[in-house]
Formats: sequence, structure tokens, C-alpha cells
Amino acid sequence: MLSTGALSSLTLMNTTAIAQEDTSATVEAEERIQVVGSRLSMRTATDGTAPVDIISGEELTASGITETARALQYAVPSFNFPSSSITDGSDAVRPASLRGLSPDHTLVLVNGKRRHMSALVHLNGTTGRGSSNVDLNAIPISSIKRIEVLRDGAAALYGSDAIAGVINIVLKDQSEGGSITANAGQTYEGDGEQYKIHGSTGFALGDDGHFTLSAEYHHKNKTNRAGLDPRQQYPLVDGELDPREATFDRLNHHVGAASFENKAVFFNAAIAAGEGEFYAFGGVSDRTSQSGAFYRRALDNRNILEIYPDGFLPLLSPETQDMSGYVGYRFNLAGWDVDASAGYGESEFQYRLENSLNASIGPSSQTQFDAGTLTTDELNATIDFQRFFPFVNNSDLAVAFGVSYRENSYQIAAGEEASYINGGYDNRPGGSQGFTGFKPESEVDQSRDNTGFYLEVENMLTANFQWGAAVRYEDYSDFGSNTSWKVSGRYDLNDQWAVRATANTGFRAPSVQQLYFSNISTLFVDRGDGLQPEQSGTFNNISPVASALGIEGLEPEESQSFSAGLVYNGYEGFTLTIDAFQIAIDDRIILSGDLSPQDSDAVAEALAASGADNARFFVNAVDTTTRGVDVVASQTFELDDMGSLRAQLAYGYNKTEIDDINLPVLLDGLEDNLFDGVERTRMTRSVPRNSGSVAFTHTLGDLQTRVAFNYFGDYVLENSQGVQTEFGAKWVTDLSAKYLLTDQLTVSAGVQNLFDEYPDKQRPASQFNGIFMYPNTNAPFGFNGGYYYAELTYNF
Repeated sequence: MLSTGALSSLTLMNTTAIAQEDTSATVEAEERIQVVGSRLSMRTATDGTAPVDIISGEELTASGITETARALQYAVPSFNFPSSSITDGSDAVRPASLRGLSPDHTLVLVNGKRRHMSALVHLNGTTGRGSSNVDLNAIPISSIKRIEVLRDGAAALYGSDAIAGVINIVLKDQSEGGSITANAGQTYEGDGEQYKIHGSTGFALGDDGHFTLSAEYHHKNKTNRAGLDPRQQYPLVDGELDPREATFDRLNHHVGAASFENKAVFFNAAIAAGEGEFYAFGGVSDRTSQSGAFYRRALDNRNILEIYPDGFLPLLSPETQDMSGYVGYRFNLAGWDVDASAGYGESEFQYRLENSLNASIGPSSQTQFDAGTLTTDELNATIDFQRFFPFVNNSDLAVAFGVSYRENSYQIAAGEEASYINGGYDNRPGGSQGFTGFKPESEVDQSRDNTGFYLEVENMLTANFQWGAAVRYEDYSDFGSNTSWKVSGRYDLNDQWAVRATANTGFRAPSVQQLYFSNISTLFVDRGDGLQPEQSGTFNNISPVASALGIEGLEPEESQSFSAGLVYNGYEGFTLTIDAFQIAIDDRIILSGDLSPQDSDAVAEALAASGADNARFFVNAVDTTTRGVDVVASQTFELDDMGSLRAQLAYGYNKTEIDDINLPVLLDGLEDNLFDGVERTRMTRSVPRNSGSVAFTHTLGDLQTRVAFNYFGDYVLENSQGVQTEFGAKWVTDLSAKYLLTDQLTVSAGVQNLFDEYPDKQRPASQFNGIFMYPNTNAPFGFNGGYYYAELTYNF
């Protein structure tokens, strides 16, 4: 199989077993693993030069976690998926990152083919601010056979984005049978109730083909960990407090996980056709979520008393739709294995507001708004070739090469007029409260394309020494070309010990979201006198404001990466890997801090005609170096009459440092405005440097129990006054049990966060009158506390 590879790390040293049962493990061991460390399919996952985690679908669901990205976080410590609240669209599509880098530094594949990104741009305080990422939760867990995580740069193999690594999601491919699962649970606090029904089934196509269908329906209610609002809510009555102050429900904010309803259907098919195999896969998902903004008090000039006499909480209720499809044909041509494929993916993010108003329209304002739609789509076409040639020392040289074409598009559609206009009523602020709609000036419909060529060679020169090299050339329609390379090697010292190393360059092309996103919206900013509304403009690099300030077009980020590792594969089944890495990235793209007219005459002149109080931009501004170590170990113990026990340990460390800051000439001297302490801390310390897990899975007959101790190290956040808060390390314990009632029926139950751990509370100065008790933008394991669930699975 092409575009998938087979040279990677030892299967047994990954954070999870490929399968939980001996029978399925045997099947997997004989199967050619579709790993991402190479495009060549000459070996299984036990022979690799770079670390790869392989997580089976069963392991993803072992702890009852219902979201794909969250399950992956608990299986791979170097993968971070923090929780956020009151961060606009990021409450619906949360950022995820690998090895402490930005969310858009990780390439996501499905069945070895590139997956499209979300149309959303993270803007408000989360990890990866200014980036976009693939929405992993749009892919239902029920469709996943396994996930392969390459913790190494791979731009020379796959092109842009693969700086931190590659996540390859392999879809189920059974030709018969299937399962259906019902899951339900809630938090210790009695909120966050959710239920999920999901399953998959397979059908035979021809003699060896298959058509596998997976679907899910997932409903989840919100959680709320807000503090009570002590502020005055109503205007004074004859100089005295309104009597309603005594009875007002002061739990008026929503600080917690968003509620959502998610529906998804995926398929994976293959059938013999002529001398080759035709294949196709894809899926659709639709998610409607709801989260709160800041509460508008009755006395606030953003409220209209005739509509909301007690004030109101604007509700952001976006609808997110993803669709994708690939078709391809694998065949042999003159001794070459050939894979030709084409695919299309699209993400649409439609902003909707409920329980809102446009105060500038007055008492006649509507309360629901269509605030605009973001859409991105991606078209891919590839053809790959591979074969073996005789080489020196009686070895074979594996050669792969290919050509790819990709086109990315981005569109912004304005919201309805009432979502952005200023109606002039009583000097009230304009636009829909909670999220100001996109104006016609923000509308854009742009695209870019690129062509890539790659060549890869690999060779087992001796029984102990393996080497590989790859080079890739990419040419983009907007900024030019890039060439990346990679070399790797592995030497087996003996039957138990091996050393491995890689060196590579990489790049990440600026996304179309970063190139073309533009909007002016009302944000609440703390300038030292409390949160105040400002008309904040995000201007793309083709805007007049950017041109006036000398901000040129975005260029690609470029990286240089090195890794070295030690592998131990013991006779008694004990395995251990230790891999160290360094990733230096030049010209990282950031979303700058705010510039205001007071900062310089050039800024004042540029903003004069924009209608914004301040401006921010995407700029190539920062050089960084990230260093880290990953340790993975596993051991299976046979306990005779007591069954078997599998122990697994995984630990990840990463540290990012800022090497240099480079700004446009006209903005020289404004470093503290464009990249202030808040952003420096967010880039370097908002993600735990240390994370890990220790898990034990015990099997005795029809009963399987699992306990996992998950470690999230300390992290640091900074507020706009330059005050840093360190949030301490925490252990989160998960416990679950699964019992096979019959050959077809399995019951499971468990607890996530058994001991009800919460992050440290924020400093009082950052709690916004005690309402935001916990960090609402970067909590690594969330702030919902303990959660218990039950699950029933029927296999057929």
C-alpha cells in the first residue's frame, strides 16, 4: 500500500497495544501496518527509524472517553487537547497540538491521505492562537481501526504542516459483522449529561473486497463551573438598589464545556477491479454546539430593558459541517506498485447567535442572528510509485516517488445586516452581542494551489543497519517554492538493543485561513480598568491597513529537526524506547497583539479609515527552538490462574524557547505590543512541559479491568497586566471494567477523574469578580471534575 509506509518504531514499545486480545494481536502482527514513518510498504511497524505510537480503536474507547481528540490525548502524552470556555468558535472546535508546538504543525491523514483543516481560526486566548487545525472530533471513534502517531518531522514525505509529526487515522475495514454501542454518563456535579449511540458494520464486496459503514449520534449537555456574579445588576431606583438585586440568580455566566449535538457517518470500501484494487472512503459530520459569552447586565448599555429586563447571556450556537471523500486505484505497472487517488474535503463554520440583540437597533431588535460563515475546502490529487531494485551487499533498495497537486480555497460570507450594523439608537454599540457579524468588507473568496514532487529511498544494508533518505520539492502559486529533505538510520546493536536517529528539514505554508481571514468585532479587553468593549480588527495581509504599515505577504515557516533514540526489546516482553528531539522553527506565524492609534503616528494613520479601535495581523515574527524527550515502556505479565496484566508507561517532556523576534520595519520598537508577555507565555509555557501516564490492564476470563494514572505537569498563563500564574501539576485517575456477558453482549462501566481533580484556581485578580475561578482557555484536562458512565455493546 502506498502513501502509508511501513518503516517506523517497534509496535510493542508504543503507548498502547495494537490489540487487547491474543487472537487479534496475532492477526495484527501478520498484517502490514499502515504506519506513517515512510511511504514505503516493505516492513511492519517493528523495524522503524522513528518513534510511532499505535493506538487501537479498542484502546481509544477503553476509558469511556467519547471524543476522538480527547481519547488520543490520554493515549499519547505528547498530544495536548486543552479545554476552553468563552473563547467564541474555539469552544466548538478546540485546538490540539503535538510535542508542544502549534496545532497547525501537525499533519493529519486518513488512510494515509491528507485531511482538510477546519475553517475556524482560533482568535481568543487559546493555545495556538492564530492557527487552524483539523477537527479530529468530526471523525467518529466508531469508524477508527487504529491511530498512528509519528513523532518526527515528515515534510519531505508529505509536504506542508508535518513539522511536529503526523497523525494517521486508519478506518475500519471489516467485510462482515459489526457492533453497536450505547454510552451514557454525567459529571459528579450532575451536569454534562451525555449519551452516545455509535457503531459500525461491514459487507463483502466481491471475493476480497469490503464496504464498512460507521455512524454516531452524540448529545452532550453543558457543564458550568462559574462563580456567582457579585456585581450590581440593575439601574438604581431613586438612588437606591433595585429590590430585584436580592433575588437575582447570580449564577449568570456559563464557564464550562459547551453543549453539542453531533451526527456523523463514515465509510471505507475496497474491491478488486481488473488487475488492481479500487478503493474509496470518506464521511460527513454535522455538529451544533452552544456556549456562552459574557453576561450583559440589565444596567449595561449593551442591553435593552424592553427586551431583557433582567439582562441576558448571549449564546454562541455555531453549526459546523465537515465532508470528505477519496477515491483511488492501486495496481502494478511494469514492476511498479502504483497508487493513483483524488480527494476533496470541506469545512464550514456558520456563526449563529441566540438570546442576543443589537442594542443600536433598540427595542425592535431581533434576538437571533446569522453572523456569517467561514468555509475552507481542499482538493488533492496524487500518484505514487514504488518498487525494489538490487543494491550493494546483496540487499534491495526500495524506491518511492510521486507527484501531488493540491488546491485550497477560503471563503468568508457576511452575516445578515442586523448582525453588524449600528442602527444609531441611543448611542448604543452596534452588532449582535456575543459575536459581531462579519461585515461585507470582510467577505473573501480566494484560493491557492501547489504541486509537489518527492523521492524516497530505503535500504537494509546489513542485517543490523537500515538507512533512508527523502527529498520533496513543492511549488506554491502564492509564495514560491520549498525543498525539504530527510535522512534516517537505525543500527541494531544486538537482539535487544538498537539506536536510531533522524535529521530533516520541514516547512509549513501559511494556511489560507491566515492569508485571508479578516474581521472587525467587539472584544472585551482589560487595559487595567476592567473589561471594556473595543472594536478590534483582524486584518489580512492584502488589506490596506497592512499595506500602510509595511506588512508584507506571509512566507512559509521553515524547520530543522533532529532526533536520536534508544530501543530495548527484552526477551521477556519488556520494551523501552527513549527518544530525544530538537525542532528549530524560523519565521513562525503569529497573530499579533493589538496596535492602537496611541502606539505610533503610522498606526493612527493606517487605522483612521478602518472603523477599528485597534488592529492585529498575521506576521512571520518569531524564531523558536523546542527540545524534548519521549519515553515509552510496556510489559505483559502472565499470571497463570490470575489471568494476564499489561503495564504501560509513557512520558513526554518538551520545552519551547524564543530565539528571536523579527518585525516589519514600520513597526520596529513595538515588540511589546505585537508580541507581548501574554503571547510569549502562551507560546512557551501554556502547555505542560511534562506529561505522562501509567496504565494497567488486567484480563481474567470474561472480565477486563483497567486503571490509568494520567499526569499533567505545571503550566503558566499571563494576564494583560503582566502577572503570571503557575498552575500546579495534577494526577488524574481513570478506572473502568468490562465484562463479556455473552459472546455478543458486553457491559462496561467506569469513572474518569476518579478523585475529582480540578486545576488550581486563578489569582483573584484574574477571576473577573470571582466568576472565572479556573483557567478558562488552557486547562489541560478541563475543569469539570469527576465523571462516571456506563456502556453496553452488542457485537454481531
